[in-house]
Amino acid sequence: MAASSRSGVTRKLWLLAVGVVLVIALYTAGWFYAASTLHERTLAQLGSHERDGISAQCGDADYRGYPFRIGLFCSKVAVDDRVNGISATFGALRSAAQVYDPGHIVWELDSPVEIRTGHGLTVSSAWENFQSSLITKLKGVERTSVVIENSKTSVASSATGETFDISADHTEIHLRQNGSDLDAAMVLEGTDMTMRDMPRLLPRLTANVDVTLAGRAGMIDGSDPNGLVLYGTRGEMRSLSADLGEGRLITVSGPFSFDERGYLSGKLKLRIEQIDAWRNSLGEAFPDIAPMLETVAQMLSALGGGSNASIDLTINRGKVLAGGFIPIGEIPPI
Repeated sequence: MAASSRSGVTRKLWLLAVGVVLVIALYTAGWFYAASTLHERTLAQLGSHERDGISAQCGDADYRGYPFRIGLFCSKVAVDDRVNGISATFGALRSAAQVYDPGHIVWELDSPVEIRTGHGLTVSSAWENFQSSLITKLKGVERTSVVIENSKTSVASSATGETFDISADHTEIHLRQNGSDLDAAMVLEGTDMTMRDMPRLLPRLTANVDVTLAGRAGMIDGSDPNGLVLYGTRGEMRSLSADLGEGRLITVSGPFSFDERGYLSGKLKLRIEQIDAWRNSLGEAFPDIAPMLETVAQMLSALGGGSNASIDLTINRGKVLAGGFIPIGEIPPI
């Protein structure tokens, strides 16, 4: 009886062991099958827009993370939009998703990054750390967030011959599909802005952007037929602000649009707080125009009735007019 009992226990243990091995084998086979399928689909997806004049490359594409994760790894990433004249190159890409939660993906991207447009705009950027997460849905990406530490970006325009350098200690970017629209928010902390071969334009500041792009929800996951191009896009700037501290705050809001050639138009409200403090800050950076700044500050104070002022800005294909008729500058096409 005892021998029979021991034999029964032994058989159960062997069956259990075989079952565990079988489950592991099936899981392993399933994981590698899924990785192989995703690899093929990734390459197919990257080449699916060739007929639209858009090509993308994921160098040395590979899926890793067994057993509990699965993620795409690329040694470099490149995108070329021949129709709109935009090209971009990026460093290595690393991504991962838990097997039990494949819709939540985290990823990292290495610098440097360089973006060029057919209008002569070049953007190059580098950073110490870039981390992002995204939440997917059945037909694409629902929302995504990006955190960048210690970034340095250079923006050069061959149209104007000017180069701006922007550095930030901390950057956050949040994108969300809102029906057919795209909601975007950005925060730049510890930001310095300089023009090449000139003194620093402004003291270190914090910048915030809160904007909606109408009908461009597909930009977040690449399903938008226009890709990342803003030509022909309209939107609402809920808030664009620059805060120098000590009450020195500039805020811009209002509707805007880009035409098919990349020129900006819009009707915006500009609000300036602590006008005298702004005058002093700009006067220190540009002493040659200090008398003109004094005149402008007095005019703004008269318009606002004190240390704060609100001005209506009209932008017509890049030409900026204060109050609808006073020209104050020009914005080159994107």
